[in-house]
Amino acid sequence: MPLTRVVAALVVLCIFGQKPADVPQYKESDFLTRIRRLTVEGRRAGEGYWSPDGQRIVFQSEREPGNPFYQIYVLDLTTGDTKRISPGIGKTTCAFFRPRSDQILFASTHADPKSTQLQEAELAFRASGKERRYSWDYDPEMDIYAYSEKTGALERLTTARGYDAEGSYSPDGQWIVFSSMRDAYNRTLTADEQKMLDVNASYFAEIYIMRADGSGQKRLTQAPGYDGGPFFTPDGSHIVWRRFDAQGLIADVWTMKPDGSEQKQITDFGSMSWAPYMHPSGAYILFASNKLGFENFEVFMVDAQGTKEPVRITYSDGFDGLPVPSPDGKRLAWTSSRSGGAAGQLFLAEWNHERALEAIERAPLRKPRLP
Repeated sequence: MPLTRVVAALVVLCIFGQKPADVPQYKESDFLTRIRRLTVEGRRAGEGYWSPDGQRIVFQSEREPGNPFYQIYVLDLTTGDTKRISPGIGKTTCAFFRPRSDQILFASTHADPKSTQLQEAELAFRASGKERRYSWDYDPEMDIYAYSEKTGALERLTTARGYDAEGSYSPDGQWIVFSSMRDAYNRTLTADEQKMLDVNASYFAEIYIMRADGSGQKRLTQAPGYDGGPFFTPDGSHIVWRRFDAQGLIADVWTMKPDGSEQKQITDFGSMSWAPYMHPSGAYILFASNKLGFENFEVFMVDAQGTKEPVRITYSDGFDGLPVPSPDGKRLAWTSSRSGGAAGQLFLAEWNHERALEAIERAPLRKPRLP
């Protein structure tokens, strides 16, 4: 090893007090066992969220004839039966079971009179043989609805112009936290802001909270850049979400109280870290990051206070993300492209909580990232 590298290594050891050999090395099987694919139908599927009793998962999938966009389905893990609960037209995303209720939350554009036209245009594009890089569409007609499993009724909860989605309930089922881009549509934009809206609409996304009936909508974040993907912690005392920088290149995991106070950055990973979800134990947060390569997303975990370096969980080329532990903390559902191709499907595995606690305990302290 060149002398300069030796000196640099010694400096690192002096600063952080740890030799590279002291950093524990784990493999995927340390945390995940009995990995199996849950969804096989359709072009892609993912974003699976558990019912409070852990018996079902609600997810999104592109599988409807005549509609190339996501619709929402419920999978019964006992019987294997799958049922669509969304209208079947338009685009949908981000479903979530309401605790102590028969309602399921999701976002949809089905009220947009242009829904069928947009579906036909997308089908024609795919049939042409042309290709484009997959990217999420922040449709300004997206609104949040609550579906009743007993009656089949849909209750519209948001009506503001702009993308309203990425919603989830509090543990008591009384509150919904969500992301909204309404600030780009409810006022006159400057020329620079209009240009940003045309290029990167997600820049205007902020975190909001509302009661379960849609009342009392309140904005919680004010920072430039995309704030989204919010979830309540298991005890309901905090919200965990991801915040992009103003350029939309770097994202990190944050927490705050439900009133928007005490906003705290948990990761400083120098990458696109998103889709955070806290384990039911409250000890650590699972999230996805492309730390190891721009198009290689892996699942990581970090201690709830963000004092340690994140620990890698998955080891698969392509996409592994949107990790969600079961209510009892013993299983993990996530979206992965490990079955082949670029599109993801929903996977399930047994989760080793004891090994996770050990890994968190042994993880090195978080290193300050150089500017």
